[in-house]
Amino acid sequence: MKTKFMLLAALFMLGCDTDSEEKGGGSQPLQDYVENIDCELNMKMIAVEGGLFQMGATSEQGEDARDNESPVHQVQLESFYIAECEVTQAQWKKIMGENRSEFKDDTHPVEMVNWEDAQKFCRELSALTGKTYQLPTEAQWEYAARGGKNSQKYKYSGSDELDAVAWYKQNSNAKTNPVKQKRANELGLYDMSGNVWEWCSDYYGTYDSSKQNNPTGPFSGEDRVLRGGGFFNELQFCRVSHRAGEHPLTRYNFSGFRVVCLP
Repeated sequence: MKTKFMLLAALFMLGCDTDSEEKGGGSQPLQDYVENIDCELNMKMIAVEGGLFQMGATSEQGEDARDNESPVHQVQLESFYIAECEVTQAQWKKIMGENRSEFKDDTHPVEMVNWEDAQKFCRELSALTGKTYQLPTEAQWEYAARGGKNSQKYKYSGSDELDAVAWYKQNSNAKTNPVKQKRANELGLYDMSGNVWEWCSDYYGTYDSSKQNNPTGPFSGEDRVLRGGGFFNELQFCRVSHRAGEHPLTRYNFSGFRVVCLP
């Protein structure tokens, strides 16, 4: 691993432009940028302007909302970057050197990865690039899925018609599909609903009714948060407020992740 990592770092420093668009700094607005991986694969990071939003079972979620999505509460977030799509198998292999996914295809999201696997990917990508990559908090994930400050208050991420934006039970043929084939949401993010469930950094727990600033979830717990629904799920599981929890060491063919980066 060390030899592979040193080689990747050398290639990264000598043969690639680190960013196609520079990240914003100071008081300047954040700008989208592309993270090069091994001079071959690019991971586009979308700038998400921070703001205040209502998190949980808001009115557009209707009767599909579940008890664990309440109470609706205000959340204030600082700006951040989030990957435009789920980590692909090609990107995973470039960093981790292996691929245990069941539905093998470089253009599909990586799956059969648990929470710990996703954390390791973030650590290695951070070490390679010198940036701070991590899993999104549950609040960051929902804010981005809703479209951030561009939100049109859709039930799913980017539309009230799930088929337009997601691979789910009715259209997936019981498998994952290539990323970025469905319509993007208001921020330019793909597959926030459907394809694979996405790990978040938080422990799974109940919501508090009070306003929160940059929440990171409970201090302790057994399960970690999964969001977004997957290729085998019915519509209600792919809503922007739907939430689930799973043990961090479990691996499924329907669970993957995307990364965020701090400015």
